[in-house]
Amino acid sequence: MLKRKIVRSISMFLIACSLVLCPLLNTDAGAMQRRNPEAGKKKAAKRIGIGTAIGAGAGGLIGGRKGALIGAGAGAGAGTVYHIHKKRSYRRRQRR
Repeated sequence: MLKRKIVRSISMFLIACSLVLCPLLNTDAGAMQRRNPEAGKKKAAKRIGIGTAIGAGAGGLIGGRKGALIGAGAGAGAGTVYHIHKKRSYRRRQRR
C-alpha cells in the first residue's frame, strides 16, 4: 500500500513538472519551421477543382456530354500538374 502511494505521488509530481515546463520549452519551435504556402490539401483541391470545371465546360461546349467527361479528366490532370509545379517551384526558390 505504501509503495503504491509513493509511485502515485512521484508520477503526479512528474506530470505537474511536465505541464509547467512544456510552454517554456516550446517557445521557439514555431519560429524554426518554415511552411510552404503553396502546398496543402485545400490549395490542391482548389486548383484541381478549377481545372476540372474549366475542362468540363470547354469539353461540354465542344463535344456534348462525352466531351464534358473527357474535358473534366483532362482538366483534373492539368490542375494536378499545375499544383505539383507550384509546390516544387516554391521549394526551389526557398532553398538555403
